[in-house]
Amino acid sequence: MSMPSRRSARVIFGKYEMGSLLGEGASAMVFRARHVTSGHTVAIKVFLKRWRLPGFSAPVDYFMREIFALRRLRHRHIICLHEVLASRSKVYLVLEFARGGDLSSRLKSRGHLSEGLCRRIFRQLLSAVAYCHSRGVFHRDLKPDNLLLDDTGNLIVSDFGLSALGRSSSEGGNGDHLLSSQCGTRGFKAPEILSRQDYDGAKVDIWSCGVILFVLNAGYLPFKDHDNPMSLYREIHQGHRSFPLRTPPALRRLIDRLLDPNPATRISIDGILRDPWFATDFDADQWAAMMRARRNNPGAEQHDRRLGGELTAFDMIVSSPGLDLSGLFLDTASRERFASVEPVDKIIDRVEQVGKADGLSVVREEGERRSGAVVEGQNGDVMLKVEVYRLTGDTSVVEVEMEASSGAVGRFWNEKLGPALMDRVIYEGD
Repeated sequence: MSMPSRRSARVIFGKYEMGSLLGEGASAMVFRARHVTSGHTVAIKVFLKRWRLPGFSAPVDYFMREIFALRRLRHRHIICLHEVLASRSKVYLVLEFARGGDLSSRLKSRGHLSEGLCRRIFRQLLSAVAYCHSRGVFHRDLKPDNLLLDDTGNLIVSDFGLSALGRSSSEGGNGDHLLSSQCGTRGFKAPEILSRQDYDGAKVDIWSCGVILFVLNAGYLPFKDHDNPMSLYREIHQGHRSFPLRTPPALRRLIDRLLDPNPATRISIDGILRDPWFATDFDADQWAAMMRARRNNPGAEQHDRRLGGELTAFDMIVSSPGLDLSGLFLDTASRERFASVEPVDKIIDRVEQVGKADGLSVVREEGERRSGAVVEGQNGDVMLKVEVYRLTGDTSVVEVEMEASSGAVGRFWNEKLGPALMDRVIYEGD
């Protein structure tokens, strides 16, 4: 796709020149973009902060799930999150750009894949899924549309907006916690989700991998009535799937074990590694190399500032167990949190100036690791507290705690203090 002319291109945050639309889903739009300084091509996924599904009273947290998941994951076959930016109405995820498009488009143009290519792509998929599970991330929406390809045809798993997070194996997680959210794409959903049971996130990802492997080999879905939930459920339990005649018996047996309708007996990742079809000309050293976390994103050295080891606001916030990231993006009833490029003392000065201009008392507080201010009403009652933590350079995290989110306190924050503090806000990742 060609980039629009430089004259008409829109530059966001002074950093990214927005290009053509790559795709559009239910919750976000994805654009090709260019990093202005380095010229590096990226994909930018744009979410509306307050986006809602019909029938839901609260904002859907797709971008929050995706951010939390991708910050745990650094793997060669999983999309790389470079940076997170936000305006008052939108959140922008700056992602690795996959030049090969998505696997679904490749299958539409080529039909099925050769056995060797099926094995290669499936191994890459399984390594990404195994790595996710080891880090406590369950994708829950694996399908060819969410599997991208780089310029050499290697797989990149993307779109973690429906992911669920648990404890990683290094944190003592054992994968036995059950999930209940009904999500995923119907033709790729495990039967336990279709029957509305509580389910193991790892097991449903394995089922989806089985459907994907069938599609790679056959060029079509294994179950005919995938648009009718009841018919699909019957087909799954009756084992009605039509393999192409050219499918090798060993591959059929693996797919049958992946598409076992009973999650208790469905093959595990360890079982897949021992499967004869999967293990052909493959050893433990090759698997270990595939599972190794990557240190960087090839080709992005000039753009990805994480490679220099610099910790910025988003790194500090997302890695701290004591901070709730949702305050960066969603309005809460009594707390606001954001990052600012202003020094700590200037932020406190602004609080003091705005408060006193409104006839309020402002009491400054100094601590060893933070500075703060308490804004009191005319009767001496506390209206809100502001605490500012210095991160790196002139970057600070500002936390505002309000005694109430409506009435005089809400008006003071929304109309006066908030705009004064947030005119130099950043919501950056790296």
